[in-house]
Amino acid sequence: MDYVTQIIDPPPSRTRLLLDGVRALRKPALDGAPPLPTQRLVRSAVELSPAGIAAYGRACGFRREQGVPLSYPHVLAFPLHLMLLTRPSFPYPASGMVHLANRIRQHQRLHEGQALRLEVYCERWVAHPKGQALSIATRAYGAGALVWESDSLYLRREVENPVGELWDDALPLQEEGLLRTQRWVLPADLGRRFARVSGDFNPIHTSLIGAKIFGFRRAIAHGMWTLGRALAAGQPPGGLAVAEAHCDFKLPIFLPGQVALWSHPLSGPRRAFEVRNVAGDKPHMRGLFIWKENLA
Repeated sequence: MDYVTQIIDPPPSRTRLLLDGVRALRKPALDGAPPLPTQRLVRSAVELSPAGIAAYGRACGFRREQGVPLSYPHVLAFPLHLMLLTRPSFPYPASGMVHLANRIRQHQRLHEGQALRLEVYCERWVAHPKGQALSIATRAYGAGALVWESDSLYLRREVENPVGELWDDALPLQEEGLLRTQRWVLPADLGRRFARVSGDFNPIHTSLIGAKIFGFRRAIAHGMWTLGRALAAGQPPGGLAVAEAHCDFKLPIFLPGQVALWSHPLSGPRRAFEVRNVAGDKPHMRGLFIWKENLA
């Protein structure tokens, strides 16, 4: 696809993003998929600031000796995600998009103070049993080289005749070997705390009233907080050079609440993990974490 590049410097303010989100609440219903938006949104130099990394680490449970968290560049790119989702050219209301899955791959060690060029664009349609999904690609470059990338899959429910490649739930339930390793007690204001770090002020995460407007009985935890917290429990000390994380988001986590982390080491430096309810019979997220020695 031929993309039209737009440099976004300085970054949009929170007020601008909120207003764009309100304007994007109403869009005509569509069956199937229109052409993908062709904008590539770019921030030319975003610093991996020590203060930002520390704040994110406190929110998700990372320790300083773990280096730059594998999931941290996503929060730097998230304002560009919001800009893309609220553009007039985006076919669906941003408020109706469900975050289904995330795939992250890091190619080189990241360092505090490093400047990254961030690029965000819609990559492909995915036909999902519950509607139309699409992938938003994020690419991070350091000194001209691709150092980090992610693909975020979003779903618009109840769209008939979805198009694109068929959805592949590549992370089935790991019934054998998983052991409960941690129990997390989540406060009612967790969504507001993570919003201040991530820039994701979606009212389903930050407000009881906002959550009820969108059909939830209480506010729910951010999916990317859940992934970050799980990675913090498994990321080895010393920082990562090459690593991958794959996760599929399942049932929402209501706030306040309690959940448990289940994990199991696989062959080599690979770990399967799930976040479940305390009883252990309902999954909130399934994932796979792979680091240096097991990657080509």
